[in-house]
Amino acid sequence: MVNQRYRPITRLGLGGTGLGDMYHTTSDEAASATVDAAWEAGIRYFDTAPHYGAGLSEHRFGQALRRRPRDAYTLSTKVGRLLVPHAGGEIAAPFVGSLPFKRVLDYTADGVRRAVEDSLQRLALGHVDIVYVHDLSPDALPQAEFEHHFGIAAGRNGAFEGLVKLREEGLIKGWGMGVNTIEPCMRALRQSDPDIFLLAGRYTLMETTPLQEFFPLCAQRGASVVLGGPFNSGFLAGGEHYDYQPAKPEQHAQRERLRKVAAEHGVDLPAAALQFGLAHPVVAATIPGASSPQHLKRNAALMDIQIPAAFWEALLAEGLLPQDAPIPPRKPVV
Repeated sequence: MVNQRYRPITRLGLGGTGLGDMYHTTSDEAASATVDAAWEAGIRYFDTAPHYGAGLSEHRFGQALRRRPRDAYTLSTKVGRLLVPHAGGEIAAPFVGSLPFKRVLDYTADGVRRAVEDSLQRLALGHVDIVYVHDLSPDALPQAEFEHHFGIAAGRNGAFEGLVKLREEGLIKGWGMGVNTIEPCMRALRQSDPDIFLLAGRYTLMETTPLQEFFPLCAQRGASVVLGGPFNSGFLAGGEHYDYQPAKPEQHAQRERLRKVAAEHGVDLPAAALQFGLAHPVVAATIPGASSPQHLKRNAALMDIQIPAAFWEALLAEGLLPQDAPIPPRKPVV
């Protein structure tokens, strides 16, 4: 059983990058309408972060969620970056918008407490359910800096210790890592007591590396996983970016193989991409981003599309998925 210190979360959530102006500007009206559309679609899990538009995503989620019953939804945000005043704001790719703040790394216990308190101010809410340590990962920091900051986070008076204390105090319900790589998640599981991980882009139709060690360790420790980036930065939905970068030729080639099998079985590839990860028993939810009601409704519709078992079997037979990958509706025991 996965850890359920926090309330259960809906299988489809709404990621907050779009509300933070990732890749393009989103109006306040569109952001509010997107959250409203998510609510109407039955979505009750929302994820945001100070990093997304230097507070813009949190601010917009707070505006949209404050009128909702607080015990009716699950909200997660992130720590590791403090926002300090900065005239004009700090534009940090891939975000094109910003509130008037800049980001400062802080993975100490004091830093994460301040980050949570600051997030609550931006959200204008009394608590968040889940907090992820954000981008403490070798893909986001040079290796030496990653080791330095991870040592701080995992050490005495570090972020992990601070988050355990915040959980004990009831200010948060659960915590984990919010990253794009497996290594920091494995290390956190072995060195502390996390509840849940937000792992982006690593368990998709393009990549299944968590099957080897990470998912089995989560099952052993009773931790759950939320999948971010189920489309690999929109790539499996037809975009040209993969992990926030222009896709490589070999990635285009793999997508074409997936598209071919999908066409043979009359399957909408984005629907398969969204549904695939949820077949694994440690996966609690998937959270594609959306920046408009239309985008949100499209994601919700993709979840309801029936995909024939023959499609999944074909992916296994052609080596596009490993043989031990759980596929809908088949869900082997971990």
